[in-house]
Amino acid sequence: MDQLIRSKTRRLLILFSIALLIFLFGLSSRMVEYVYSEGIYQYTSVAQRFVSSLVPFGLGDLLYALLVVYCLWSVFKIIQKAYRKQLNNVIVVLQLSSFLLWIYIIFKLLWGLNYSRPSISGQLGIGNKKYTTKELILLGDFLIKRVNTVQGQLKIHPAKTNLSIKELEMKAKFSYDKLAKTNPFFQYHTPAVKAVLSEWLVSKIGIEGYYAPPSGEANVNMRIPSVALPFVTCHEISHEIGVAREDEANLIGYLVSINSPDLYFQYSGYYNILRNVLFEIRMKSPEDFAILLKQINPATLADFKTERDFWMKYNGDMSAYMNTALDKFLKINNQKKGTDSYQDIVLWVFNLHKSEMEMIPRKKQTKTSPLIPNWFKIVHL
Repeated sequence: MDQLIRSKTRRLLILFSIALLIFLFGLSSRMVEYVYSEGIYQYTSVAQRFVSSLVPFGLGDLLYALLVVYCLWSVFKIIQKAYRKQLNNVIVVLQLSSFLLWIYIIFKLLWGLNYSRPSISGQLGIGNKKYTTKELILLGDFLIKRVNTVQGQLKIHPAKTNLSIKELEMKAKFSYDKLAKTNPFFQYHTPAVKAVLSEWLVSKIGIEGYYAPPSGEANVNMRIPSVALPFVTCHEISHEIGVAREDEANLIGYLVSINSPDLYFQYSGYYNILRNVLFEIRMKSPEDFAILLKQINPATLADFKTERDFWMKYNGDMSAYMNTALDKFLKINNQKKGTDSYQDIVLWVFNLHKSEMEMIPRKKQTKTSPLIPNWFKIVHL
């Protein structure tokens, strides 16, 4: 038994040393960018997606299921040994510690080191100038005009809205390729976009899509309202190309979707970011929120209501627990604001469109008392 303990202790020390080296490497964002994000990851991620593209279902979901089964089996074996009084607490602790270190090492090497890369917004030359409440309202007005314009074009030139997962993948890939012609950052090779296996479960949790590091796939919840699907697809693909932080994935998803030749992709991009902007305006200036709401075209207001009704139907108490877990996860991985980082997209979109907004003459608005439809609720995920 002593020899077994020594062997497992030696293995644990080796794993701990590897994990420590990875952690220390992650402290240098420049090294991570040069060696990992722009180097090793570009090859390993393509290899992962190539394997995943060979199967029609979400390979990552299957791997997660196998991991759960393995964990449950291990717990069962521990309980069994405890019942038979064959349990050695030292060995259990060593095995559990080694298992957790393996998870950490695999996660970091497959994808997690991307959390340590330099700011994506900085690489794209997008500023971080903070906005005033007045400027935030101007941004809301600007985006509403964009949404109304694209929605008007959709009436004249209807686009397909009921897109399959393959159509979403194809159209998103085309838009990424378009941007890659001017900026290699958007290069996206060997696409792998899958529909989640359990749409009901992820809808109950409150998830629109997720990236699976074990398989390198972008997973999209096809049950959510169609207006969100193009943006969510572009967002999840950004994780595939090495964008780890959620706020920056929102930025890339926005840029890719609004630059798509497909009008519905454009509409989805503007719609989803307008949702974030309106959320913040409602918190800071309810009166201006009510004024802006009246400027939105009826079709978009109907989309807001459809989305709100969808999440009211599916998103139960479990979402609060999952949101807490996600918040902790993001803070561990260099996102100190946790889930609040989702709202950073507003700052970047403001700086992205700042020069355009300055060129547009503004009409003086007369404030009125807030008249907000009782069904209106911004869904913030």
